[in-house]
Parts: sequence; C-alpha cells; structure tokens
Amino acid sequence: MDISISGAALPTRGAVAVGVAKDGKLTPAAASLNEATGGAIRQVLKSSRFTGAAGQSIEILAPANTKLDRILLLGLGDAASMTMTDLEALGGRTVGAWSGSGVKSGKIVIDDPDLAASSKLSKGAVQAHIAIGARLASYRFDKYHTRLKDEDKPSLGELQVGTRAAAAAREALDELDKVADGVFLTRDLVSEPANILYPQTMSERCQELSKLGIKVEILGEAQMKKLGMGSLLGVGQGSDRESRLVVMQYSGAKKKDAQPVAFVGKGVTFDTGGISIKPAAGMEDMKWDMGGAGVVTGLMAALAGRGANVNAIGVIGLVENMPDGKAQRPGDVVTSMSGQTIEVLNTDAEGRLVLADALWYTQDRFKPQFMVNLATLTGAIIVALGSEHAGLFSNNDELADRLLAAGKAVEEKLWRFPLHKNYDKDLKSPIADMKNIGGGRGAGSIIAAQFLQRFVNDVPWAHLDIAGVTWSSAAKPTVPKGGTGFGVRLLDELVRRHYEG
Repeated sequence: MDISISGAALPTRGAVAVGVAKDGKLTPAAASLNEATGGAIRQVLKSSRFTGAAGQSIEILAPANTKLDRILLLGLGDAASMTMTDLEALGGRTVGAWSGSGVKSGKIVIDDPDLAASSKLSKGAVQAHIAIGARLASYRFDKYHTRLKDEDKPSLGELQVGTRAAAAAREALDELDKVADGVFLTRDLVSEPANILYPQTMSERCQELSKLGIKVEILGEAQMKKLGMGSLLGVGQGSDRESRLVVMQYSGAKKKDAQPVAFVGKGVTFDTGGISIKPAAGMEDMKWDMGGAGVVTGLMAALAGRGANVNAIGVIGLVENMPDGKAQRPGDVVTSMSGQTIEVLNTDAEGRLVLADALWYTQDRFKPQFMVNLATLTGAIIVALGSEHAGLFSNNDELADRLLAAGKAVEEKLWRFPLHKNYDKDLKSPIADMKNIGGGRGAGSIIAAQFLQRFVNDVPWAHLDIAGVTWSSAAKPTVPKGGTGFGVRLLDELVRRHYEG
C-alpha cells in the first residue's frame, strides 16, 4: 500500500475519512463535508449511536451531492487528551475499514486544532503518526498464498493523509517509517515456517542488515564450542541444523568509543520440547519461539535505518530443539560459558539455556551500559498476564522504570515482577551448580528470571518475557493477527528517550 502525506484539501473522488469529537463536535473538515452533502453527517449523528467517542467509527456510503464513494467518520473523543497511539489507531481503523471494502484510494483529513497541543507533538507529527498507524495496520504475510481470489486481496492501494504542514509531516514520517521497517522485519521472521527459517537461514537474514551499516558476525558450533558455550550447544545437539550465534554491531554514536547498549534474543527457530516433548496440539505455534531474536533483529534494523545516535549491540542465539538419538537428555549436566554447571531436568526449559551463554558472552565482550534480553520464555507468563502485557524482570530500578514508561508511550505494555534471593532455593541441584527448572508449578516465570540473572554479573539488566504478546489471534487497530513485532517500538523508544546524544 502506498501511504503518503499530501495537502489538506478534501478529495472530490474516492473515499475520505474525517474526525468527529465527543458529543458530535465536527472538525473543520467534517463540517465542510456536512455542508457538501446537504447535512448527511449531522443526519448520521441524529440517527445512529455514533457520538464521536474515542474508538467509534461509522461510514456513509455513496454520499449524496458528491462524487465520493464513501465517508468514514472517526471518533476522536476528547481531542485534547489524545495520545500518540490514539492517533495511530485512527490510521489503523481507516485501513481496517477500507482494506477489503473495494475502496481503491482514500484520504484521511483530521484537522482538529486541539490535537497537536494535547499530544505534545511537533508540527506535522500528528498526521505522521496517523500515517504510520495506517502502515502498521496494512501488514500482511501472504507470500505462500498462490490462489487468493480477488475478493480476498486488499483493494486499498493508495492512502493519503492530509495536512497543512505537509513538509514537516513527511520529515517526521520518514523516521517513523524506518522503525516500522524494523517492526515488519520482525513480523516477517516470526511468521516464517520452521522449514524455511532455521538457524542458518535466519543468520543469513541478519547478514542482510550489513547494507544498513551494521557489522554482522556469525559464530558456528566450532567457534561456540571453543568459547565454552555448552549450555547453548546442548539445546541444538539433537537437530540436523547447526546452531548459530549472531552478533550485530551498530556504531551510530558521535563518540565512536561510546559504551554501547545491548539487546539479546532467544532464537529457538522451532521448539518440539526435545526429549521432554510437547503435546502435539498447538505445537505448530512453536515456529515463533524465536520471537525474542526476531525483535532484536528488527530493532537493530530500526536503529540503523533511522540513524540513531547510539552504539548498539544485538546478540541472538539460534537453535532448533529437536528429539533425536543425539538429543540432550533430562538429567544431563552441561557447562556454560561462565563456567557454571547446569543440570538439565527438562529439555523444554531450553530458552534459558540459550540465553545463559548469549548473555554471558555479551556482557563479557562488550561491557555494555545495560542489557535487555527478550524471550518467549514461559507459559506461566501467559497464565499471569494473558496477551495484554509482557513480563518485566530487572536488577536495576532505573532501567525498569525507563522500560515501563517507554512501553506505555507506544502501547507495548510491561508489568514488573519481583526478583529475590529466596527464589534461588528452587534452582539448587544435588549434582551441579544449578538446575534449569524449579521444583514445582509455582512462580515459573520468576524462577526462569532468577536463572538468567546468574549470567549477567553486575551489568544493569532486564528480562522481557514476551511469550504472551509475540503472536496475536485477534487484530488490534495497528496490529493484524499473527506476528506482532512487540518490542521493537518499545526498545527504540527507550533508546530515543535516554541513550542517544
């Protein structure tokens, strides 16, 4: 879909979306259309339950006295209290209404004078966020459909967002587009089937980021074995596909030797559970058990694409967890890169084993300001939070607070859980330094985080358990069903607010 910024004039053909504030207050564009249609908009307000409340929308088909195909009324609610993500939802709802409707081109003209002041956005940024919301909503993963009927394909090919500050809006949209590119990359990676995306092919996708100026290193099993990564390598030893560790370095800081920020991702490209095999029902979903690695890859693309003024490191551990004669067995003991030994009681608690070596490697080699790791780590986090929040665990209050605020700003919400030494007793092993699971069903997500904390030393660190938010079975205004890309915008916002300059 071609999404662009244009002047503020209302179109004379196609479709147009305009805003209506709470209690039916017409914006200037809506008032003009009401006059042009002989009062059709006022008539809709009188004869329907549409009041202009936030989240509402209603269409007028083939409006009288015009050559327009349809008018979409978007509820703004209290325009003075709209947020950045509220604006993006306007664009998303417009795409949702028109994408499969037969409309081929349309324009959004939202000109409420209260919006810019309320959202504290610069000139033109209001329309830029409406446009980026439309782009995020337009995402589709249909590369494997070969026989789609025309009626199943999107009809909307062109969407304009009108504003009097077109030049400023285009400039703001350009930067937002680069972040959306990162979100789309993550959604693509998460959506790929495991016979297409596995450690080798995902590392090759990462290699493509070199054209953005990112230095990409790919470590194979021989290199990881030399480094002592027995924890990570044990997970993938039952697969015919060789494990990989991908290191991405972006140097965008004005001071080239500035201490970097670091992001680490779990990349289990398919998780059968290994010898502790999962039930068959729903196992197909485990193609997206590499969601954390997907977010780190998309984030690195976003930072480099928009030219972020920061040095950033992305490290992802890529493995396939399969049952085989060579596979890791329950009861095996592995030695991690840190030298700590781990008794593997459950081979389906494998993500923490991958992250143990990836985290240790990252803090040991790069000495970052902080590390944030992302992982679809535990089913317990879904029980606790469902699909509304990701779980946050951290050894540093400042970093945790910054993450919470960034997540709230971009509507990628986090909920902080505790870490405490008293949970460590559940990780005690009679024959190794630790075991990889707790002793019962309680506090599963916390026990996993306590495990990870043993591999970060004193580096400020946060663990985001994104098991419940990586994949969505229900569409939201800017997030279609499927891979969400949750985490890319959150971490870009974190960097933008606190670590550039």
